[in-house]
Amino acid sequence: MKVFFDTNILVYLFDSGSPAKQSRAREVLEQHTRAGETLLSTQVLQEFYVAVTRKLATPLSLDVALEALREFAILPVIRVDTTLILSAAKFARDRQLSFWDALVVQAAMEGGATRLYSEDMQHGQQFDGVTIHNPFR
Repeated sequence: MKVFFDTNILVYLFDSGSPAKQSRAREVLEQHTRAGETLLSTQVLQEFYVAVTRKLATPLSLDVALEALREFAILPVIRVDTTLILSAAKFARDRQLSFWDALVVQAAMEGGATRLYSEDMQHGQQFDGVTIHNPFR
């Protein structure tokens, strides 16, 4: 089984203002990473860096954020290219999703994920074999 992680789950790993979510995010990521099931995308890595350096109540230093990116980059990462962007735009139109959510779903599908961990999308929703799971429910 392959499991895709949306940006918000990674951000919670570094959000000391939400200790319960921080703990749960760590638990889920470690479980799937140990099993070799974790997938990310270049979009998720980009959004993560911006969020942890600018949007957290206590932002990470640029050095700490860069080190986290290096660690995440060891995992399998789906590259967002023009083909994926065009597919996501069509998917967003057809499924009435935001473009950014559609891009995450398309990357998960391209990577062969059957589960997508996200707090931002509807828990249980399914898209062509990918099921959304909110790990904080």
